[in-house]
Amino acid sequence: MADASVSLTPSGPPETVLDPEAAEAVAALEGAVARPGPERRDAIAAVVARWPRFLDGWARLGAVAGDDVEAYAAFRVGYHRGLDRLRQNGWRGSGYVRWQHPENRGFLRALHGLAVTAGRIGEADEEQRCALFLAQLDPAWPPADLD
Repeated sequence: MADASVSLTPSGPPETVLDPEAAEAVAALEGAVARPGPERRDAIAAVVARWPRFLDGWARLGAVAGDDVEAYAAFRVGYHRGLDRLRQNGWRGSGYVRWQHPENRGFLRALHGLAVTAGRIGEADEEQRCALFLAQLDPAWPPADLD
């Protein structure tokens, strides 16, 4: 099923591209993110509740969280669900997962958010592990268009 999305290259490690999200979920998240400030968090949470495997939904929920603990929790869920999705798409614990592929961005946003939030709550070791993992997944990290 998903092994086809891993490409082997003679010049480096394999690269994994996640399967695309449902168009309906993407449209719903775009609408939720566009909502005015006070409504945005609840609208994004409704998208995540409807599509709980939607990685960018979790990453965006972490970005609008009410505090660092809530953000950390949302980013961590996105990260762990992302690892599951990567494995379902043929990733075997190493190789590239690059930002240049829009399908990978929700996972990478969640991992980046987890790193930043871990640092804010005093988990320096977690922050460092996540930063190293990002650099291993995409040597060009961070992208210019992170948001």
